[in-house]
Amino acid sequence: MSSTSGTTSDAAGPPEPEGSRQPGADAGRTPDPEETPGVSEQDETTDGSAQGMGAAPTGVQPPAGGPPTRERLGGPAPAPAAGADGTRYDAHFRVWRGDPERGALEDYTVEVHEGEVVLDIIHRLQATQAPDLAVRWNCKAGKCGSCSAEVNGRPRLLCMTRMSVFAPTDTITVTPLRAFPVVRDLVTDVSFNYTKAREIPSFVPPRDLQPGEYRMQQEDVGRSQEFRKCIECFLCQNTCHVVRDHEENKQAFAGPRYLMRIAELDMHPLDSAEEQGLDRRTSAKDEHGLGYCNITKCCTEVCPENIAITDNALIPMKERAADRKYDPLVWLGDKIRRRR
Repeated sequence: MSSTSGTTSDAAGPPEPEGSRQPGADAGRTPDPEETPGVSEQDETTDGSAQGMGAAPTGVQPPAGGPPTRERLGGPAPAPAAGADGTRYDAHFRVWRGDPERGALEDYTVEVHEGEVVLDIIHRLQATQAPDLAVRWNCKAGKCGSCSAEVNGRPRLLCMTRMSVFAPTDTITVTPLRAFPVVRDLVTDVSFNYTKAREIPSFVPPRDLQPGEYRMQQEDVGRSQEFRKCIECFLCQNTCHVVRDHEENKQAFAGPRYLMRIAELDMHPLDSAEEQGLDRRTSAKDEHGLGYCNITKCCTEVCPENIAITDNALIPMKERAADRKYDPLVWLGDKIRRRR
């Protein structure tokens, strides 16, 4: 399930390739204005008489030899879709193969059928040419986040990347996630994310409420509800340049997925962390590297659930953290509260 862009031989992943994605257009035909109306192939019997919706109008005889065809009317034959028979063709794939010590991009020619996704092609490649190819996947429905990879240098879910977005002549490069260490082939070690998840303080319920007694208005829940759609595919973590290009930042930076989690808890209408001495805004800034984010929105662009991570989570969190530290009224209120 994880895959990355491709350099050639190290765990950081192979070089990022470029790929064009321009599906071909089908040729159409202008119908002949003199084509005989009123007769369809389904409505004819073997002797040429009309059935179904009624007989042919008086004086109109069906054309000899059956209904009109493109050949009889002199029109061109329909142009085939990508592939010899319109439903399949051979695609050129470059897949990164290797381990933490060394690796390289290997070329394969794989058959593609109509309606398939990249994960289907990887499975066919396993079945026909590379049985030892390692790839992580689970649901094949875009809900488990397991098959994360980089396709032509862009972080994607393999099961949600349709082959129809590529031209039949395109070379499609599949590589492991570049921000995480390679285990083997397209599988990466994403344990960094689970370590960061354990560092985030969990929801703190109100002291005067028991489980089952929580009551919230929908409008209060709405702001943070979007963030719960996250499937933890870690594409946002992989594409964030703070850790993608700077391995040394991983200790201090939680990444967009977990800064979004802090923002979700801070917006929760019943979270009472602040009343019990936990300031999530200060924690996000001082302990989880909120200041490293420079809101390029690359995390939002690759999110398969279309969560507005930057606009709805990171920017509001930055604003609240700045207010807490620099707003003079907030500063004065904190002083008065501490004296009490």
